[in-house]
Amino acid sequence: MPAISQDGDDTVLCVKVVPGASRTRLAGLYGDRIKIAVAAAPERGKANAGLTAFLAKTLGVKPRKVVIESGHTTPLKRVRLIGERADAVRRVLGL
Repeated sequence: MPAISQDGDDTVLCVKVVPGASRTRLAGLYGDRIKIAVAAAPERGKANAGLTAFLAKTLGVKPRKVVIESGHTTPLKRVRLIGERADAVRRVLGL
């Protein structure tokens, strides 16, 4: 699956999360995934919350439109952006 794909009215991101970074940022590509460094620790959902907050802010969408579909306890995640177009997401992320 590509890093960014359209699924009906939504966009799906395949993400590799690196928790415990010095700051939260887009760190490029990691194979067929988008690599995102997250400052939050990988405990009690903090890194997941940091990821969804970062994506919502970066993409200018409401946090409830960013849903982690799979990978809640692993660094490899599938994230759904409800009602967002893949081409717009690619443009904003610079990918």
